[in-house]
Amino acid sequence: MMRAVATFFGVGLLRPAPGTWGSAAAVALGLGIDRFAGFPGLAVATCVALGAGFAACKAVCGPGEDPSEVVIDEVAGQWIALLFPSFALWWRDFDGWMPYPGWVAAFVFFRLFDIWKPGPVGWADRRGDWAGVMWDDVIAGVMAGVCVMIAAGVAHGLLMG
Repeated sequence: MMRAVATFFGVGLLRPAPGTWGSAAAVALGLGIDRFAGFPGLAVATCVALGAGFAACKAVCGPGEDPSEVVIDEVAGQWIALLFPSFALWWRDFDGWMPYPGWVAAFVFFRLFDIWKPGPVGWADRRGDWAGVMWDDVIAGVMAGVCVMIAAGVAHGLLMG
C-alpha cells in the first residue's frame, strides 16, 4: 500500500519526467477538489497528502534514496502551491473553477523551484533521508505559492489597475 501511495497510485511510473507527471496529476485533481470542496477541502486534502507522503517516504525510501517514481512529495508540494490562489479566491467568495493564470503559475513556479532547488529547497534535498524527500517539495510549494501571489499582485495591481 505504501508503494501505491508513494507513486501516487502509479502516476510516478509514467515516463519521462515522473515528477512533472506527478505535479500535473496533482494540479488536475487539486483543481477538482478546489472546485467542489473549495479551499477548506483542498487544505484537508493537502494535510492528508502530507501525512501520507511522510509515511510513504519513510517506508519506501532508503538512506540517500529519492526514487524518481516517488511522486507523493510532488503532489503535496503542488497542492501547497495551489492553496495560495485557492485561499485568495475563497476569501473573495469566488465560486467556480480556479482561473487559469493561478493554477498555471502555481505549476510553473513549483516545477521551477523543485528542479532548480534554490536555498532552503536545496538544503532539504541534501538531507539525504526520507524526510528530505518530502521537505524539499514542501518548501518549494510554499515558495511557489508566495510567487503566485506576488505575480497576481503585479498583474492585478500594475497591469490591470
